Amino acid sequence: MQDIGNILDNRVLLVALVACFIAQALKLIIEIVKNRKLNVRVLVTTGGMPSAHSALVTALAAGVGQTLGWASPDFAVAMVFAIIVMYDAAGVRQAAGKQARILNQMIDELFHEKPDFSQDRLKELLGHTPVQVIAGSALGMTVYWLARAAY
Repeated sequence: MQDIGNILDNRVLLVALVACFIAQALKLIIEIVKNRKLNVRVLVTTGGMPSAHSALVTALAAGVGQTLGWASPDFAVAMVFAIIVMYDAAGVRQAAGKQARILNQMIDELFHEKPDFSQDRLKELLGHTPVQVIAGSALGMTVYWLARAAY
């Protein structure tokens, strides 16, 4: 049980998780404003504005830099990790979402007269636009900056 207590004392991790949770909460608020209805599914789905992944890894990297030093190898690892996650969110997963959208459209068109064909639709909202990634990263930096006294 002592190890769990140590995890909960890790301020860098806690601030990064707070940034992620704030990003997810903002997705819910944006969904309510945009569509005028409560859709709690946005709290557990990928994609959307802002990128929670970007907020998480940006706050994490900044916290590591603040705690262990901006020239430390640990900060370098955290920064490279953050760049890879954000690149993946805006690149690979965004492209996979576009492919899913096209495949869903093809299935709809090919099988629209066959009601007995029941195929699960592919998830289309997988990645983020570059603006969503930048907004998530800015949110992560803001949360880090507000919480930097905790380090």
